[in-house]
Amino acid sequence: MKNQLIVKRIAHDYTMPLFLLCLFIVSMIFVPRFGEVGNLINVLMQITINALIATGMTFVILTGGIDLSVGSVAALTGIVASTIINTMPNSGIPMSILVIFGTSIVIGGFCGAFNAFNISQLKVPPFVATLAMMSIARGLAYVFTNAKPVFGMPDAYSWIGLGYIGMIPVMVIIMILILGIAYLLLNRTCFGRYVFAVGSSEDVSQLSGINVKKIKAWVYILCGILSALAGAVLSSRLQAGQPAAANGYELNAIAAVAMGGTSMSGGRGGIGQTVIGLCVIGIINNALSLLGVSSYWQTIAMGAIILVAVIFDQNKKD
Repeated sequence: MKNQLIVKRIAHDYTMPLFLLCLFIVSMIFVPRFGEVGNLINVLMQITINALIATGMTFVILTGGIDLSVGSVAALTGIVASTIINTMPNSGIPMSILVIFGTSIVIGGFCGAFNAFNISQLKVPPFVATLAMMSIARGLAYVFTNAKPVFGMPDAYSWIGLGYIGMIPVMVIIMILILGIAYLLLNRTCFGRYVFAVGSSEDVSQLSGINVKKIKAWVYILCGILSALAGAVLSSRLQAGQPAAANGYELNAIAAVAMGGTSMSGGRGGIGQTVIGLCVIGIINNALSLLGVSSYWQTIAMGAIILVAVIFDQNKKD
């Protein structure tokens, strides 16, 4: 009986890390050029935008919610950041950083607060509230630009998305910092414990003295800010603000969170699990690309990943 419990615990806690390890080894052996340093750095760059969005999505899903507006908020922020920096053609790297983080906090915070108000105060279901925000933000991005990309940013602006510090891309450093801060916030603060508590049971949390509405509001605001940051960094990398940018990125973020093992019903999971999901998806996409598999098949694989992850999550509960 004791051995059975040990095996069950290992299967419960270490399935995805073991799968990630096996996936990495198989890719190293059978996928041409996968193990090259340049390609591994490229994998990290490819997952950076998704990582920023998925980090915010992790907080939301841990409370039992969902945010479908992340891609549209990212696109809108990229447009605004690109437009602002275009008014300062001689600006350097410090000003570019200020614009990227400033627009992310303002626009992402506002969009997140709008979602939070509708969900916490007006009792609109998260799916409906964020679906509305998705449409509004995407529409604003098209209206603001008349459906045309914003070009002509100064070279300093692209340093965030394309620059390096030593051998490490700047955007990867930003990703690591955000993941580290989010991990500490979830696992070393009262706010993090409250997030898990609300996801486990809102009624019990309320009886325990936790302000459930406040916690749920802050996770949507945080998700909005991180999604906006992802959009601003993406515009820096593309050297353009595009109203169609980040289309469908909410699918990628949800896939990363679910694939890592965070429960879609809330209360279980965390940043560590999301990192595993990000790496799994990043390696799969990169390996398929190196093997010449069509991007359409990669989209199909992403949908299958979400389905398998949710089925696995339900089986773990049973």
